[in-house]
Amino acid sequence: MTGLQPFEPGALVLIALLNPAVAIVGFMMGRAADQPQKLVVAAFSAAIAGAILIWVGAYFKIVPVRGSGAEAGLLVLQMIVGLAWATLGYFLASRRN
Repeated sequence: MTGLQPFEPGALVLIALLNPAVAIVGFMMGRAADQPQKLVVAAFSAAIAGAILIWVGAYFKIVPVRGSGAEAGLLVLQMIVGLAWATLGYFLASRRN
């Protein structure tokens, strides 16, 4: 498994894309959003949920994490991925109605 390295953007993008908490929270909150402005809140919530999942994984030594300074970049990338999931959920829910 790849650990967080100080300046390894490929690993950060991969972790952000494969984080299930980001996908689930972003999609579900995007489906529940009734205005497009709420997608930013959904993306931020998804990023926080992803950060919590990474923290729990690091606490139980499932994900090898060193204090590398890449956590802020990972949060931003997870917010971008969460925004994509929220937008997908929003448009699928609005198309259904």
